[in-house]
Amino acid sequence: MSQEALLALWRRYREHDDRGARDRLVLSLAPVVKCIVYRKVREIPAYRDVDDFISCGLEALIGCLDRYDPDRGATLEQFVWTRIHGAVLDELRRYDWAPRSLRRMERECNRARERFTVLHGRQPTWTELADLLAISADELSTLLDDIARSEVGSLNVPVLSDENRPAERVDTLPCPDRSNDPEHAAMRERAIARFREAFAQLSARERTVAMLLHVSDLTLRETGEILGVSESRVCQIHGKLKRGLRENLEDDATLLREVA
Repeated sequence: MSQEALLALWRRYREHDDRGARDRLVLSLAPVVKCIVYRKVREIPAYRDVDDFISCGLEALIGCLDRYDPDRGATLEQFVWTRIHGAVLDELRRYDWAPRSLRRMERECNRARERFTVLHGRQPTWTELADLLAISADELSTLLDDIARSEVGSLNVPVLSDENRPAERVDTLPCPDRSNDPEHAAMRERAIARFREAFAQLSARERTVAMLLHVSDLTLRETGEILGVSESRVCQIHGKLKRGLRENLEDDATLLREVA
């Protein structure tokens, strides 16, 4: 639709409160919203839907129809473009905790990298990129670390699991609590059973020494007083029982290390 036709529709809407004229204006200018949003699509966080920004732009479009003043010299499409662009930027900033200065440096870094790649046919080295930005290597390192930390995503973003099935990202993250892993729980039960078997093969005195030292947390001297033997004899018994356990559990060493 030409600028003259748009202005005529706008006048009909403003002078006669013609809702049909307003709807035609919105439909005619809606492509402007999509154009602006899709130009900014690379800046939209992964956890936000593009349709949310299109809705935001349409709201700005409807609102600016009441604020347009043709006497100020701008055409309706120019005015609409400016207002929608500002609304989309505000929406982007509302969900971005990083300061504007960081985003500005990120854009400059990307532009410098792209220009260098076009000119030289390769990515710039760390030193070359720092020189292009007129900063030191340490400042570049700090900048890239800040940019990496600013990329905050949602754990509810749909992704593909290891089985190529749709899942939320939170379901694909490894659990730090291995007790919730069925395989680890089975290995742990097996390790406990094997240790009990090996422990049962010790002599009664060796089992008593092990219980006093490692369960009751007594010293060698206190254990010797209970058993009526010297401290050195307790040390000998303790060494013997450790060797016996090590020999009996030699074939299960890998299993024990896994659950340790």
